[in-house]
Amino acid sequence: MSGWVWLGVAALGGAGAIARFLLDGAIAQRLGRGFPFGTLIVNLTGAVLLGLLAGLALKGDALVLAGTATLGSYTTFSTWMLETHRLGEDGDARVALLNAAIGLAAGIAAAAAGRAIGAHL
Repeated sequence: MSGWVWLGVAALGGAGAIARFLLDGAIAQRLGRGFPFGTLIVNLTGAVLLGLLAGLALKGDALVLAGTATLGSYTTFSTWMLETHRLGEDGDARVALLNAAIGLAAGIAAAAAGRAIGAHL
């Protein structure tokens, strides 16, 4: 990888993380923090977009910059798992399981939808 790609990864990775932070905060402010809707929406939109890139058959540096740097820093598996764990710790085992199940099922569906859309563009 060239130095320019490394710089692009750093810049786009930062941009993706900031976008996640802002969107999650806006959703949490609007819907509250009882259920981690912000993380769910961030991960679902990221799954659609990553599926779209796969459907478009993006390769090489473009895939590294758009997929790994931007969307990799935008989506957050670790936060999803931590929030699920915390819901369970707080005595909300059913809500924790619901969060895990919705995130997984909707995430797979979102990635498949994005891929299908990308394949037809």
